[in-house]
Amino acid sequence: MSKYYIGLMTGTSMDGLDVALVRFGDHQLELVAAHTYSLPDTLNTLCQRLCEPGSDDLDSYGRAHQWLGECSADAINQLLEKAGIAASEVSAIGSHGQTVRHRPDLDHRFTLQLGDASIIAEKTGIDTVADFRSADMAAGGQGAPLVPAFHSWLLGKREEPTIIVNIGGIANLTYLPANSDHIFGFDTGPGNTLIDSWCQLHTGQSYDDNGNWGASGNIDQELLANLMTDAYFHRPAPKSTGREYFNVHWLKDYMGDAKPIASADAQATLHALTVHSIADAIRPLARGKCNAYICGGGAHNGLIMRSLTQAMPSHTVDTTAALGLDPDWVEAVCFAWLAHCFEQRIPANVPKVTGANGPRILGCLYPSC
Repeated sequence: MSKYYIGLMTGTSMDGLDVALVRFGDHQLELVAAHTYSLPDTLNTLCQRLCEPGSDDLDSYGRAHQWLGECSADAINQLLEKAGIAASEVSAIGSHGQTVRHRPDLDHRFTLQLGDASIIAEKTGIDTVADFRSADMAAGGQGAPLVPAFHSWLLGKREEPTIIVNIGGIANLTYLPANSDHIFGFDTGPGNTLIDSWCQLHTGQSYDDNGNWGASGNIDQELLANLMTDAYFHRPAPKSTGREYFNVHWLKDYMGDAKPIASADAQATLHALTVHSIADAIRPLARGKCNAYICGGGAHNGLIMRSLTQAMPSHTVDTTAALGLDPDWVEAVCFAWLAHCFEQRIPANVPKVTGANGPRILGCLYPSC
């Protein structure tokens, strides 16, 4: 096994900082310890506001960038204390950062993540690798999703077609064909982001626990059909998206001319949107029997899991726990692996997935003192 690496992930759901302490071997890993750090409410609100187009306040951006860096360092130091591991034993930290704007389709393309890596390196005493998306975007790629390379490294060639679906704020999938190295992947659309936002707006709760509120409503088939007409769902891959596109403003634009709908029925419909957009993305890839493994927050949403099973009757639907990897830590572990790849100078993007001109070494080094 390698020295220790730390992966740090705060995804589009913004429900906390996930920190994973990992060691890597030959296509295997050991998850030594993991920890979720709750973000201060004010910082969470600040990050959410910065995700919305029109809230382009540079002072707020700078403050959140530094603050999240400080929280990241605190989370890492807490994890190391919990695990009884000294910082000197950790080779590097891989920090994704909090994406607040991802614009891969503009004339002048860019991506922005919060979480000052210099502060992380300074306050932990550990070399930190961050800014993983930019090199791929500079090479003409979408800069996302980045996890398919990790899924392929870990799972290798499969005897049956295998799909990994991460349902965070945004949902993305990795397709591993049977006995083949030709992996594929893309962002399918909203995962939890619309479900969470609608729940917070109407109940004051930050998420719909187990999908119980959504399960109490009825799917509005007309609204669902209208939402599914959005151009993003019909674009060919490579493609990636974020909260700056799929948000409550997007939803209300579609609801504007529709008949009034009960809030619980809208919540049921948003669950159905997540499920249908994922299932529709999977069907052309795997027309026969396929194993689909779910990770991220959506793996804990009973309504989503039941509905995916119903929507894909020819496929086996389970969580990544069936593969030996806790669904809560897949992405944090991935960014530990990306830091490992950076140190070893191993290209870690998949050009077929992102659309980049070729393989690239991802990340920038922020050395500790």
